[in-house]
Amino acid sequence: MTENSKAIAIFCSTLAAGDGTKPLEPRKWSEIAAKLMEQQRSPADLLNGSRADFINDLGVSDEQAEQMERLLNRSAALAFEISKYENLGIVIVTRADKDYPLRLKRKLGNHCPPLFYCAGNKDILRSNVIGFVGSRNIEFDDEDFTRKTVHTAAINGYGVVSGGAKGVDNVSADEAQNLGMPVIEYVSDSMLRKLRNGKILSSVQNGKMVILSEVKPDAGFNAGMAMARNKYIYIQSEATVVVKADLNKGGTWGGATECLKKRWVPVLCRDKETYSGNAALIEKGAIPIDETWDGMIPQQTNEQIEKPEKQFEQMALEGFI
Repeated sequence: MTENSKAIAIFCSTLAAGDGTKPLEPRKWSEIAAKLMEQQRSPADLLNGSRADFINDLGVSDEQAEQMERLLNRSAALAFEISKYENLGIVIVTRADKDYPLRLKRKLGNHCPPLFYCAGNKDILRSNVIGFVGSRNIEFDDEDFTRKTVHTAAINGYGVVSGGAKGVDNVSADEAQNLGMPVIEYVSDSMLRKLRNGKILSSVQNGKMVILSEVKPDAGFNAGMAMARNKYIYIQSEATVVVKADLNKGGTWGGATECLKKRWVPVLCRDKETYSGNAALIEKGAIPIDETWDGMIPQQTNEQIEKPEKQFEQMALEGFI
């Protein structure tokens, strides 16, 4: 871990935070990183800072400076926690690292998480993948469609990115594993529990799968986090397939409508008239597909895609933040 990465972990990780010690939010960290860059300094320079330094150099409030000082004071405890998870094959990847998902930096700007907890082959993050999302409660017909569509994607050279949840997520990842294709999972709760699954652990160890989480590896389920991580699936993908969406509710609906609004990537939606959520997404601009989909993805123009602020983009691509 570089000194810049260490600084980001100290100020942004939830590990060893303790009661009353809240890590910095992504936007607040981005503001601090921008000030450091203006001063031709780096995050590592904060490792020897004091409360007074934070106030005078960064212009933060007394309360924020106190927060940063508390975070800095837990450095030893944090190092112990990081080492513990590294022994289990879980590492921290920060926005200062070359292995951080570049597509997230480019499309989310200063809204992307300062760090992820990561297990597996990070080179997979540079693979071309298709996203798969959908209901946790699916019928055999939905599973069959998912497996056939993953197979079509694999024939065209694509791996799979999903959220690692029950239902469509697990089915799509399982089929990709069966076909030997790369798998990326952005999970919203316990990574440790995922790694207890023998097939998943084998794929991780064999370099065919990478799991990332914004929350610490032993975190329990949180509905808000599950909703928030949906955007990572879309942005990581070349296009995302919606297998089954509930109308006007749930994470699948929320993620798909957000992507349609912000035009991150094409949304491909299963064309099944009896699924009112799917029909509504198609009306909103999702591209209908069925079992005959040939794996081709329509192109979006650059003008359609939201871009981060230029200053952030420069810092991100330089590996500064």
